[in-house]
Amino acid sequence: MSDVKLPSLNRASRETESRVKTARRRPWAPPSRLDAPPAPMGYRHRWLRASAGGVEDRSNIAGRLREGYELVRADEYPDYPASTMDEGKHAGVISVGGLLLARIPEETVEERNAHYTKRANDQMQAADNELLKSNAHSSMLIERPARRSRVSFGGLKKASE
Repeated sequence: MSDVKLPSLNRASRETESRVKTARRRPWAPPSRLDAPPAPMGYRHRWLRASAGGVEDRSNIAGRLREGYELVRADEYPDYPASTMDEGKHAGVISVGGLLLARIPEETVEERNAHYTKRANDQMQAADNELLKSNAHSSMLIERPARRSRVSFGGLKKASE
């Protein structure tokens, strides 16, 4: 008879091989009331105000829907434990308190940010132009403002150091 070794059988159940059992324990942190399921690729989730102080804010939701937001329904995320609106126009939409979960395409967010950045820059340019128009007297000239910020740490050093 030969000395052939047979491989040993692993009799442990598949449940004991789960990554959850071997993963590092996450430290405790207070739960966030505004946790949301992950947004689909190319979208961002945001919480929108549906009511404040018990008063429904229909104009806010209507305006946001016109901007390109879509309300997120709980049936789109069957595995995610979420509270939903029980009744009314937004029944079935994921909600927390007076907030509704909505999604918006990332390209829309970028276009909106570019619009408001241009608008703010135009307003700064207009304010600078108004300031420079007031250079009526040549001995009291106002120069174009320098729009740079400087940050320094440590403060002033003493002469003895």
